[in-house]
Amino acid sequence: MPDITREMLRDYLNDSLPDTEAVAVEKALREKPAVQALFNQIRQEVDRGEHSVGAVWRRERVSCPTREQIGLFLMQALDPDHHDYIEFHLKTIACPLCLANHDDLARLQTEPAEHRETRKRRIVDSSAGRLRDVAGS
Repeated sequence: MPDITREMLRDYLNDSLPDTEAVAVEKALREKPAVQALFNQIRQEVDRGEHSVGAVWRRERVSCPTREQIGLFLMQALDPDHHDYIEFHLKTIACPLCLANHDDLARLQTEPAEHRETRKRRIVDSSAGRLRDVAGS
């Protein structure tokens, strides 16, 4: 079992740990009083509203690429440095939110063309209707 760190416990509280690490944290919380005490301390800090640069960074997802950038990554349409950063973010950091966006966008890319066209048409139609409503107001 890996050593459980403060950061892992914070990420566990925010439900942003990879599954394998979450399992290790849960096991440690059941079996190790020292980990339980540290977890309770971190939970109290969060409840009191204590903010560190790291906590704000994680909460605001400062280092996360946008969904649009992840889509461009999948299409190989980014400059090499930007592509490398997103690849690092997805594979090394393994940010659960960005991985979910990546998987969702990858799935959409593999759907049949007629489904993509139908979805695009619905989006355009609803946007055009909304613009007509706004313009008519």
